[in-house]
Amino acid sequence: MNADLNSPFHPDNRQAFEHWKAEKLATYPASLGDLIVEIGDPRQLRKTEHNQLLSLCRKTNMAIWAGLSGHDADKQIIRSLGQSFGLEHLDHNMCADNDAITSLTVQSDALRNGYIPYSNRPIAWHTDGYYNSLDQQIHGLLLHCVQPAEEGGENELLDHEIVYLLVREESPDYIRALMHPRAMTIPANKVAGEEIRPPRTGPVFAIYPDGHLHMRYTDRSRSIEWLDDPLLREAVAYLKTVLKTPSPWHFKGKLQAGQGLLCNNVLHTRSGFNDGEHGRLLYRARYYDRIEGC
Repeated sequence: MNADLNSPFHPDNRQAFEHWKAEKLATYPASLGDLIVEIGDPRQLRKTEHNQLLSLCRKTNMAIWAGLSGHDADKQIIRSLGQSFGLEHLDHNMCADNDAITSLTVQSDALRNGYIPYSNRPIAWHTDGYYNSLDQQIHGLLLHCVQPAEEGGENELLDHEIVYLLVREESPDYIRALMHPRAMTIPANKVAGEEIRPPRTGPVFAIYPDGHLHMRYTDRSRSIEWLDDPLLREAVAYLKTVLKTPSPWHFKGKLQAGQGLLCNNVLHTRSGFNDGEHGRLLYRARYYDRIEGC
């Protein structure tokens, strides 16, 4: 671990951590409603709207916008809003549309069949792109709801910095284990015997050169390999307990038409859902960038 010793996220720097923790928890939002910013046109934010969203992201790494676009399926909505926060470099993941913005809807074509995001099944706690290479990690994430599911389809949200804080409070050694460069491996993705993505190995928590904390994680129990280390096993077990234990920092809600999530790739889930007559449709944009100014 070559992290800056001055960082509050370095497990050996207790003084900086305590100072950061006090600032982090001070006036932290108490409910999902505290994360919502009402806006007009998401394609062209007013300065006050932009500042409100940015202020929330600086505190919690996430914010929810509620705009007037309704069921408008124009992808320029999500693209423009991302650009207004310096999000430019889209991840062209395998199942994304040609423009690199993914249409999250139930699909059973040969490419997407078998991948849970394109089904109506629940998705456990994760950060996006945990299977990406370390030089193409997802730092910014946008979701935009065009059509919600008739029933279900709620998201739980949890700031990864809060998770770090809770795990570190239990044991700084757990953080050291989760920062190991070989802590978590996602095995190769093979289709019909052909490898379409190699294995990906890396830490759960990492401190980046600009000082921000990044997390790559999935709560899946299959198709994942953990480093064979007793301390890491303890750390992962405690991390899972944190995720599954309700707290004031766990937020749950359902995006409605014209609403969206702006975040620095926080931890999130999705409940199972019933499509209904119109079919659930969300757009997802993943970025190699982090929200500018955050």
